Amino acid sequence: MAGTVNKVILIGHLGDEVKMHYFDDKNSQGRFPLATNESYTNKQTGEKITTTEWHNIIVRNKLAEICEKYLSKGDKIYCEGRIKTRQWESEGVKRYMTEIHVIDMTFLSTKKELNNPNKASAPTPQSSKPENKLSENDDLPF
Repeated sequence: MAGTVNKVILIGHLGDEVKMHYFDDKNSQGRFPLATNESYTNKQTGEKITTTEWHNIIVRNKLAEICEKYLSKGDKIYCEGRIKTRQWESEGVKRYMTEIHVIDMTFLSTKKELNNPNKASAPTPQSSKPENKLSENDDLPF
């Protein structure tokens, strides 16, 4: 195989609200933590053990604005993107942060939907796209 691949697929729950940052040139960036869980049974004790992994999610521009509008803490999403690692120095100590830069996302469940099941408040897809799949290159979905 020629080349390399940097692709991440995650399904998880938002650990906090989307934090937005707007830039002077009309670009924006949203950040939020995403929790994924893994459960297994300890063979010796029979105890069910669940571990949680936290991911730093980054979304940009229109996708970020849509996330800010429709997502809140606890909502479940499917997202695809790539891993990026940042490095900086603080007080003489090298620091590292691994982030997931999301390109495509699907809202699986939102608190707004769960609180009001008769009215779906999540965005509806464009007619050419399946489900609620959103991309950072998409226009607003209505």
